[in-house]
Amino acid sequence: METFVITLPAIAMICFFVFLAGFVDAAAGGGGLISLPAYIASGMPVHLAYGSNKFSSACGTTLASIRFFRNKAMDIPIALLAAAGSFVGSGIAARIVLMMDDALLKRIVIFVLPIAAVIIFLNRGYGEENNSHILSKRKKIFLAGVIGLFIGFYDGMVGPGTGTFAIIAFSILMKYDLRTASGNAKVLNLASNYASLITYALSGNVLWAAAIPAAACNVLGSYLGSGMALKKGAAFIRPMIIVVMILLMFKIVSDVVL
Repeated sequence: METFVITLPAIAMICFFVFLAGFVDAAAGGGGLISLPAYIASGMPVHLAYGSNKFSSACGTTLASIRFFRNKAMDIPIALLAAAGSFVGSGIAARIVLMMDDALLKRIVIFVLPIAAVIIFLNRGYGEENNSHILSKRKKIFLAGVIGLFIGFYDGMVGPGTGTFAIIAFSILMKYDLRTASGNAKVLNLASNYASLITYALSGNVLWAAAIPAAACNVLGSYLGSGMALKKGAAFIRPMIIVVMILLMFKIVSDVVL
């Protein structure tokens, strides 16, 4: 691990943006689009930035998951099945990504995002009501495993927008309302976050001096964001998803062009 000394102003800057990321991520996913660039903008080496970001994100996601759980805004068996699939998907992707060109991966995402956006606009009523009961138990188990596997694979392969895609998948494919879909997505994302965090922490790639205060800010943002999502439901979550997808598109396009 490279030696890096961070300044108080840089920590303050990171904390502000990580707080904002926690708020956005708790409702619609995609907080990494805000928090990771903030860590990197501080001058932190990229591997330290990734590890520190995983720590603060994991803390915020834990708090959000607890809030959704306490408010009964998740289907626990389905969420756990999806989380297990996420672990497997992330593990497979971690090996494959080493053999693939980064620019190719980003172009794949650029192709996927417009399709996802069209699905959202064509399904304007999705996520308003919980109609998951119309699916058989066997189909729900199958879909939960598949969603977890593929979203986990995406998280290990690409990363940004994982929570957003998970919410969309749970809503459109499994007919959950956006409130419950967000709760399920939190557990799925929690699994991949902790799996990555353990790897970074054991290799010494977490800058605790920045990650710990940032984590506190992320937890606060997640608390407020999850509260809004639980209170407002689809009326708050759907617009947030659109905003996150637009940010994600701009980020990926800029990465490819630059």
